Amino acid sequence: MSYLVILFFVVLYLLATFFFHIPALVALVYGVLSLSCFVAYAIDKSAAKGGRWRTSERTLLLLGLLCGWPGAVLAQQWLRHKSSKRSFRIVFWITVALNIGAFVYFSMHYAAPDIGTEVAPIEL
Repeated sequence: MSYLVILFFVVLYLLATFFFHIPALVALVYGVLSLSCFVAYAIDKSAAKGGRWRTSERTLLLLGLLCGWPGAVLAQQWLRHKSSKRSFRIVFWITVALNIGAFVYFSMHYAAPDIGTEVAPIEL
């Protein structure tokens, strides 16, 4: 299911780019923060194995919320880190939903629609 959420978001991003001309900078932000989040998970996994200082769950969740969640999903699957702690995963998926919701909201309200005329933002 985790990979399907990433696939869903990629399709959503492509549709938003087509219809609302989302700037390429948005993809760059998601890419950089996803890589940063993946690295943070890897560092935390290494620290957990070595008994060293750990990255707080709050930090990992905040990185995910701030557009790094695709990297967190991959780290959870590939590194098998934070993938079994139920309480963390529930909050994590809430942050993913919040991020996707914010992406949709800002795409619909602050991007230029591809309709050919000036159109007011869509009201929810």
